[in-house]
Amino acid sequence: MSATLSPSSSTSYSSPTFTQPGVAVVTGAGSGIGQACAQALLADGWCVYLVGRRAEPLQATAAQAAQHNPKGGTAVVATADVSDEAAVAAVFERVRQEQGRLDLLFNNAGIFAPGRTPDETSVDDWKRSVDINLNGAFYCLSHAFKVMRAQSPQGGRIINNGSISAHAPRPGSICYTATKHAITGLTKAASLDGRAFGIAVGQIDIGNVASDMTAAMAAGILQPDGSVRPEARMGMDAVVSTFMGMVRLPLSANVLFTTVMATNMPFVGRG
Repeated sequence: MSATLSPSSSTSYSSPTFTQPGVAVVTGAGSGIGQACAQALLADGWCVYLVGRRAEPLQATAAQAAQHNPKGGTAVVATADVSDEAAVAAVFERVRQEQGRLDLLFNNAGIFAPGRTPDETSVDDWKRSVDINLNGAFYCLSHAFKVMRAQSPQGGRIINNGSISAHAPRPGSICYTATKHAITGLTKAASLDGRAFGIAVGQIDIGNVASDMTAAMAAGILQPDGSVRPEARMGMDAVVSTFMGMVRLPLSANVLFTTVMATNMPFVGRG
């Protein structure tokens, strides 16, 4: 049985204004997730500052994107070590001077420390992980806030790359897991503080995307029960689609947290 709405009960709907291509900063843009997402932004017509420690991989990202760039996106190579606050400050000041505003930060740069138990983890590995994965993310977020808060119109979007490890550890991953749990706190606090300035802060947590870094997962990786088993991986396009969905939202809406993962990876439940 169907019901017919009377004119008085109908609901009007107006299409939302989605975020248009603007100016973005992507860290860790020389490989993997950062490279793929930067190329998607360029293909969509964004001006993208590609940030990383080495110029060559960033130039390769720009060159690959130029081969498929229907909307005329502009790639700008900006070498910087995100663990160096002065270098990060220089990148965002360059963006401000050259473009006059910043619309998007993808806080993506990160490293994996060697897999070891806590007693076997070196202080150097711990400090390096914190410096890049956490301090670097804070430096970039802080300077993005500064630009987005001062510009007119005010506001912008920041997306932090959290990881499945922001929820649950793997064996021997104390450095990476601790820093990614901290990213969750960074996201929550910055999202709250950003409300007054039109700054939407969210987090994408990614599990088992096919890349050179996860090749070992397909061959077999250590499980919590001590066994070594292969794990399912997903294509990079799944990550890019999720990321671009967050990017294209109007600033009046925010995906605070989202998880995209290979359907059959042993994350939910006992695996």
